[in-house]
Amino acid sequence: MRKILHIDMDAFYASVEQRDDPSLRGKPVVVAWRGARSVVCAASYEARVFGVRSAMPAVRAERLCPDAIFVPPDFGRYKAVSRQVREIFLQHTDLVEPLSLDEAYLDVTEPKIASPSATATAQTIRAQIFEATQLTASAGIAPNKFLAKIASDWNKPNGQYVIKPAQVEAFLTPLKVGRIPGVGKVAEKKLADLGIATVGDLRAFTLDELQLRFGRFGAALYRRARGIDERPVEPDQQVQSISAEDTFAVDVPLAELDEPIKRMAEKAWAATRKTERIGYTVVLKLKTAQFRILTRSYTPEASPASLAEFTAIALSLRDRVALPADTLYRLVGVGLAGFREREEGAVQGALFDDAALPQGDDDPVT
Repeated sequence: MRKILHIDMDAFYASVEQRDDPSLRGKPVVVAWRGARSVVCAASYEARVFGVRSAMPAVRAERLCPDAIFVPPDFGRYKAVSRQVREIFLQHTDLVEPLSLDEAYLDVTEPKIASPSATATAQTIRAQIFEATQLTASAGIAPNKFLAKIASDWNKPNGQYVIKPAQVEAFLTPLKVGRIPGVGKVAEKKLADLGIATVGDLRAFTLDELQLRFGRFGAALYRRARGIDERPVEPDQQVQSISAEDTFAVDVPLAELDEPIKRMAEKAWAATRKTERIGYTVVLKLKTAQFRILTRSYTPEASPASLAEFTAIALSLRDRVALPADTLYRLVGVGLAGFREREEGAVQGALFDDAALPQGDDDPVT
C-alpha cells in the first residue's frame, strides 16, 4: 500500500508577489500582463472571490475585478522559490514527481526521515516550506495519486486532508463527478444526461457501458469511481508536451474554429509558463464528428516568444487541414511540444517547412 502526497503551493505566483511586496498583501492581485492577448498566470485568493482564475483572459479578469492589481510575471523568481521547495521534498524522499513549478507528487511509503505517518510527514514538509519561503502549501495524503490530488484541494489554502484506505469508498460516493480530474464541463453534462451526478452514480455503470459511451476515457472513469490508480510516482519526469482541449456541445465546421483555437492557445500558453523547459513545436489537434483524429504541427527556428505568436502558428496550422469544407469537428486542441532545457540553445532548424507540413488526410494520434 503506497503512501502518496500531493503538495500544492497556494496561489503560488500571486503569493510570491504578495510576500515580496507588502503593499500587495490582502489585495486582489492578478499575475498577468495587461492586454487583449494576455492570460492570467495566477490570482490571489482575494481576486478569486470575484471569479478570477488562472488561464482566464486578462481582459475578462479586469472586468470581473476592476480593482485588481495587475503584476507582470517574474518566472525567474518563481523558479528560484520552486527549487527551494523541491530541495525540501528531496529531504524526505527521492520519489518526487514535479507536475509544475508549484505542485508535485511524493511517495513517502519509505521516507528518508523517520516519521510516525504520511500525515505527519506532510505536516512537516508544509512547515519547512513556510520556514524557508514564508509561503503556504496544501497537501493531500492518500493511497494513490488520483486521491491525493483531490485531497490536496479539500482544505485549501494552508491545509491538508487525508484519505485512508478504509475511507476511500465513503469519500468518493457523494463526490460530484466534476471533481474527478479530466471531467470538464462538456463531460460533466454528458454524464448528467445519463443521470450521473456523483461518483456513486457513476459506480452503478459497468466497464462495458462506460467504454461504449466514452471509449478509453470510460475505462478511466470506471477506475476512478472505485478509487483505483496504480500509477507510480515517477521522479525526473521530463515535460514532453502541454496542451488544452475542448469538446464542443455541437459539432462545428473548420471555418468556425478561430475562437476555439484562440481559447485553447490561451490555456495551453498559460500552462507552459509553469515549466522550466522551453517548448518549440506547436501542435493543432482536431477530431471530426466521425471521431477521426488529425494533428498538424510546426517547429519554428526559435520557440514561440509570446501568446500572440503561439496563437498565430496554431491558426495557420488549421489552414493546412485539407478535408472537405463541410466536414464537422467535435474537438479542438492546441499544444506545445518538443520541450528542451534552456541551455540547449534557442535555435535549431525547423522540423517542418511549408512543403513538409502534413497535407491532405491526417496524421493520426493513437
